[in-house]
Amino acid sequence: MTDKYNIILFLTDDHAQWAVGAYNNPVINTPNLDYLANSGALMENAYSPTPVCSPGRACLLTGRMASQHGLHDYLSSGVDDAIDSHEWLRGEMLLPDLLKKSGYKTYLSGKWHLGHEAKPKADFDHTFTMGDEYPFTHDGKRSFFEDGNPVEEVGYKTQIFTEKAIDYLRQHDHDHPFFLQVGYIGTHNPWEGHPERLVNQYRNQALTDKTNKSSYPFGIQNLESTLHYRNNPHESLAQYYGAVSHIDEKVGQILDAVDSLELKENTLIIYTSDHGLNCGHHGIWGKGNGTLPLNMVEESVRVPLILNHPGNILPNQHCFEFVDHTDLFQTILAYAGVELDQSFIQERNYPGRSFASQLTHELPLKEWRKHQICEYGDVRMIRNQQWKLIRRYPNGPNELIDLIKDPNEEVNLFLQVENQEIIQQLTTILDRHFTQYADETNNGLNVKKLPLQNHTEAWRDPRNLH
Repeated sequence: MTDKYNIILFLTDDHAQWAVGAYNNPVINTPNLDYLANSGALMENAYSPTPVCSPGRACLLTGRMASQHGLHDYLSSGVDDAIDSHEWLRGEMLLPDLLKKSGYKTYLSGKWHLGHEAKPKADFDHTFTMGDEYPFTHDGKRSFFEDGNPVEEVGYKTQIFTEKAIDYLRQHDHDHPFFLQVGYIGTHNPWEGHPERLVNQYRNQALTDKTNKSSYPFGIQNLESTLHYRNNPHESLAQYYGAVSHIDEKVGQILDAVDSLELKENTLIIYTSDHGLNCGHHGIWGKGNGTLPLNMVEESVRVPLILNHPGNILPNQHCFEFVDHTDLFQTILAYAGVELDQSFIQERNYPGRSFASQLTHELPLKEWRKHQICEYGDVRMIRNQQWKLIRRYPNGPNELIDLIKDPNEEVNLFLQVENQEIIQQLTTILDRHFTQYADETNNGLNVKKLPLQNHTEAWRDPRNLH
């Protein structure tokens, strides 16, 4: 057996941080994720750098901000051939490719959503993906693509992706460490059609009382594709909870396979999501593009992030540092023992840092950042423990929120005279960050000049809610 650790990365679509028992949700049933948290490390303040699917995934897999890699919005697969065929991350070096170059075997089972959906991925030795057939249902018959070849499968996608992942675990090359990425999509809309045995357990629960019913001050998109959920919030939330519990079950099945194949001691397990989600929170059904203007509410940008490796990662850790997917990229590389050439590091200009030393308590984290920064096209956010500043370039509207006094983000303090100093301080830090971590041609402030992506007006089209 190799002396490098295996890595399993669960990257679920639309799974909000608030929808996990270990993150203090008393209603949702997630025993397997809770087990991973209780016997590992739970990152309390984990974020997606961009609160929408494709760029959030790209940030994790490239280790770079959207203003560096240039992918600023979801890719409406199956709607526009130009989007499907474009090489979105050309010139980037992805996490699985870096691991491959260090001796890892790599496999993807599930959602990709970074272009060329039906084709093999050069960064993975083998792939089993959904392809570009949208919109979709969570159950039934459809075509998938195994190493680029169409195959027809019947059943819940959550189950199918799990079976393919377990098949890989059983057949993997024991002479090499592996990186297995599992991309569940059950928590993505449509929020209907999930296993009745799981959904039914939530129908008699007071679910909508758990959401923040306050209104987002900039208004809500009244999209056709979300009206049904808006008008049936309790059933929609029960379906969403059922989807989470279904994913949790399948995570447990993969953990059982890891145990039975005697891989547990040598395998790092990571569970996270590409971004957060609102299910009635602030009156929103959706994520960062659930409103116009685009939003940066905590429910949209926060993600679950749990890391587990018995014997290495100390159990029952609750880590409160601000971390995001660019940090997770660095942490995985450090944990895998991948050393990058300094010239390559300088060329890539990575914004993230590894937090692996905290997980194992080998070294404390020193001088960790006091701020979290996110972006979505020409919208930028910075927050610290108390204040959140959102700037919408070039003309606003801008927001300043006191998260201690106003955790529901209802009161905009941006225009108050007494707050101008903190606004200037946060703006200076925000501008300094993007001066360092924005490529001239990919800068989000030039978002409307970038080709093909679904900016602003396209979000009014209900076909495009990916």
